[in-house]
Amino acid sequence: MTTEVPKQYGRVMLKISGEALMGDQGYGLHPPTVARIASEVEAVQAMGVEVCMVIGGGNIFRGLQGSAQGMERTTADYMGMLATVMNALAMQSSLESRGLHCRVISAIRMDEVCEPYIRRRAIRHLEKKRIVIFAAGTGNPYFTTDTAATLRASEMNCEAIFKGTKVDGVYDKDPVKHADAKRYGNVSYDEVLQKHLGVMDASAIALARDNKLPIIVFSLDAPGGFRSILEGRGTYTRVHN
Repeated sequence: MTTEVPKQYGRVMLKISGEALMGDQGYGLHPPTVARIASEVEAVQAMGVEVCMVIGGGNIFRGLQGSAQGMERTTADYMGMLATVMNALAMQSSLESRGLHCRVISAIRMDEVCEPYIRRRAIRHLEKKRIVIFAAGTGNPYFTTDTAATLRASEMNCEAIFKGTKVDGVYDKDPVKHADAKRYGNVSYDEVLQKHLGVMDASAIALARDNKLPIIVFSLDAPGGFRSILEGRGTYTRVHN
């Protein structure tokens, strides 16, 4: 039996960092954590929601860190894109082990392991209730996976971006360091930019604003958190006009 889904969330983009796949490790992939996130996605898809994903690569390689250590920035960014493909394949494997249909689509061609990005094909996968994971960012250096997620969400006609983090929304200061930090229930794109609230990078926020694409910031660590928001419950911050 499926749960009735609010119309505005019929198709969503889930953006998570590569670090979210590390679990308590300091590097790489933690299979139980990957499986837990896959179960969250499975629960949402069971509601009839079409789901696409973008996963960062910081658990394996972060381009900015490589650049800061003397590596040429473009090369470092391409290495970071390859890390996102590895994470996408790991998530695909976990989802398929649950009997779900999933496609990894890369902005950089690597036909032996995933599909190239073709917008109409990706939309068709979603219409067929396949989970689509977009890998390799935008395919260009100097753009983050936050920007890639916003770009793909706009191209796929998603109704919202769900940004999974370690905290249950956007705060006026770091809630881990400050006990008096206050969580926003709603916040505008311009306020996020003006106050440097760190939801996503500035180009991603500006792109979401220009396309009137709301961003839902929630805790990926809370069991059932992804689904509960789609059911009209849960704790989160909504970034919108």
